[in-house]
Amino acid sequence: MPVIRASPSVPNPPPAPRSSPLAFHHPSLTISLYRFTIEALAPMRLPAYKGGVLRGGLGVALKRMVCFQPRTPACEGCPLRIHCPYAYLFETPLPPDAPVLRTYKRIPLPFVLEPPLDDRTVYRPGEHLSFNLVLIGRARNYLPYFIVAFQELGRLGLGKGRTPYRLREVRAVHPLDSAEQVVYRAEEGVVQEIELSVNGEDVNRAALELPAERICIRFLSPTRLKHRGDYVRHGPPFHVLVRALLRRLSSLAVFHGGGRWEADFTGIIERAGKVRLVRSDALWQEWRRYSSRQQQDMDLGGLLGEALYEGELAEFRPLLLWGSLVHVGKATAFGNGKVQVARGKRQVARGE
Repeated sequence: MPVIRASPSVPNPPPAPRSSPLAFHHPSLTISLYRFTIEALAPMRLPAYKGGVLRGGLGVALKRMVCFQPRTPACEGCPLRIHCPYAYLFETPLPPDAPVLRTYKRIPLPFVLEPPLDDRTVYRPGEHLSFNLVLIGRARNYLPYFIVAFQELGRLGLGKGRTPYRLREVRAVHPLDSAEQVVYRAEEGVVQEIELSVNGEDVNRAALELPAERICIRFLSPTRLKHRGDYVRHGPPFHVLVRALLRRLSSLAVFHGGGRWEADFTGIIERAGKVRLVRSDALWQEWRRYSSRQQQDMDLGGLLGEALYEGELAEFRPLLLWGSLVHVGKATAFGNGKVQVARGKRQVARGE
């Protein structure tokens, strides 16, 4: 594992006053964003949407590194599951004393891989590919594991051709203002402890810049939202988006942020139902990948496009901004559910 060297942290600004009943004030739910850059060492061919191959390769490499029974397909029943980095990051177990959400079949994973949104498929030797890693809550302590796992994946090879690559650089990126600091360079082999995180107070402050009556949501990667048992294939209605965000953020807070998020969920959803969907070209687009772990094809399609909403949106601004940071819907670890909050031509959330 690379040497870890402490570095002065960047202090967060002072807390902002609470601006709405929905302001997300969970003190321990914090996220960090890192940009990884790899260099192809041979001609590399990848699928147009690279989230699946990055997520799949990362899981293989990390399990190879830390698992004492790597031929076992699942972590359930492993005596070391509760303490294993792979199990926590890829098959997060339900804590035995979980106070809520015990009916969840799958706990949301505490990371998001954001592949580049272009459809480039060929990289020549020496060319670079960059992608983002969002770490949520306690997962922020696991950055060295991700760095070593992507180094190992470079030796194993990426994609069907198992093309080798070199991890060139990792940068910490502030999720809201895009300030950057180098965390790791291949030439130095040292991981710096850099703090450019965002918490609930930061999100509430930034959300005040969003419009309060008219907001455009851009679905930049396939977004899988379920309502009444079925995937939403157009729109989506605003209350469906809000329901999905409430589920994701409340479960992230419980399982990875250290505690419950107390809010009037029923009232929030009722008020969300009064916000109008004015215009939308967001439609379902198919995307499938093969899971070597599950030995089956997976349907990971979702909504792509834009939706314009009008109404009393002030209290929903922090929630929407959180969605732009941690994604929304199903299969977020693959990069699905990347949304952007925009106002006209000016973009006011990450993703520019």
